[in-house]
Amino acid sequence: MKINQNTVLQGKRVTLVPYTSAHVPRYHEWMRSEELQRLTASEPLTLEQEYEMQRSWREDADKCTFIVLDTERWSGQACADEDCMVGDVNLFLTDLEDPTLGEIEIMIAEPSYRGRGFGKEATLMMMSYGVTNLGITKFEAKIGQENEASICMFRKLHFKEVAVNSVFQEVTLRLDVSDQEKRWLLEQTNHVKEKSYTELKHPGAGAAGCPGSSALTSGLC
Repeated sequence: MKINQNTVLQGKRVTLVPYTSAHVPRYHEWMRSEELQRLTASEPLTLEQEYEMQRSWREDADKCTFIVLDTERWSGQACADEDCMVGDVNLFLTDLEDPTLGEIEIMIAEPSYRGRGFGKEATLMMMSYGVTNLGITKFEAKIGQENEASICMFRKLHFKEVAVNSVFQEVTLRLDVSDQEKRWLLEQTNHVKEKSYTELKHPGAGAAGCPGSSALTSGLC
């Protein structure tokens, strides 16, 4: 999706940046893991196929992807993107009958970052972006039944279980973004700064005080 190709969202723990070709080698290494393949229901790809996938996702109008970085390492230690990557977060707008429905996916690929709030903040930031920039009013998450940690996290974010697919061993959780839920979501992400990626390409330039940054507040970004 081109709408976020120059967007950086900087939070306390995580920074979200657009998925570029520079991120592909590290992403490809992650997806060689049988555990991640199982948890994400993914098939292994060659490196060239991974590059093709990245280009496709950049162009497709129904997929919004951010790479999840460690904010402290990225902004505080002059760390290049690929050395600070911890996962990715995606929104799929694939329901042709309901363009306000987004299927959300979060992957914290680095084991040392799991269970520390990185996935939760990245998910909240993506949900806020989806509501304020993409017109999303309903979210769904489809998660393997064995992935109890992810199911628990989404329930804490007010998602409710709406379906279980015993064939694919998958649970579907859903959140309808009422006015009350939208206020809660924006409160949870009012610390997030939106910046220009092209202005922050140099390592270490992502500090919170950079000129041109703005807080994501209700209706404004």
